Amino acid sequence: MATPVLSSPHAVPTSSAASSDARDDPAALLVELCRHFYGLGWVSGTGGGMSVRSRGRIYVAPSGVQKERIQRADIFELDEEGRTLVAPPGGLRISACLPLFMRAYRMRGAGAVLHSHSIHAMMATLAFEREFRVTHCEMIKGITGMGYRDELVVPIIENTDHECDLADSLAEAIAAYPKAFAVLVRRHGVYVWGPDWVSAKTHAECYHYLFEAVLRARSLGVDLTVAPSVPPGVAPRAHSV
Repeated sequence: MATPVLSSPHAVPTSSAASSDARDDPAALLVELCRHFYGLGWVSGTGGGMSVRSRGRIYVAPSGVQKERIQRADIFELDEEGRTLVAPPGGLRISACLPLFMRAYRMRGAGAVLHSHSIHAMMATLAFEREFRVTHCEMIKGITGMGYRDELVVPIIENTDHECDLADSLAEAIAAYPKAFAVLVRRHGVYVWGPDWVSAKTHAECYHYLFEAVLRARSLGVDLTVAPSVPPGVAPRAHSV
């Protein structure tokens, strides 16, 4: 079971006081991350969601709340089985993403999970049928276990009318693609995770970069799903064995 390293120096930019709180308090960290990802356009219009796991507890942002305005008191605290231990006041509802977050926690030992409604994640599901693919792109190296010359593959599952109904198909994709740290949802967005919040954030940033890069490259007539051809007179680099 992975435990997020909340004292990591790679905290998201914010005030020094808030950063200090976030390093010690997973719920405060979750608030910071929600605001950070809102600024990137990934969780606008109350869409998307995020959860962090630490020291036997799971912290989840509420549903239907503007992500940039979430406060520490709005965060739900659960046990490892997903049972609510602390609920925020005011009748807030827990994120509809919770069943999917729990799949990533249980099946992949995740320490944090992000659900993004990024335009590039959604558009990537329109450009590919069953799998998003990319190779020979530097940012692939930001995904755990992957290298520049590797082919990165992200499964695409079909959307449903209700978020919770995606849980089983997400679980099937997680099981079928053990090297992936993300699952795309057609016409919807993407779920991304990592063994701790730093890795989850890094993975999310790299996946989103790659989604956008592939789409933009196509407009230039460049296909990033295949290895580039070797210019005349240049010997191809040998793969290490």
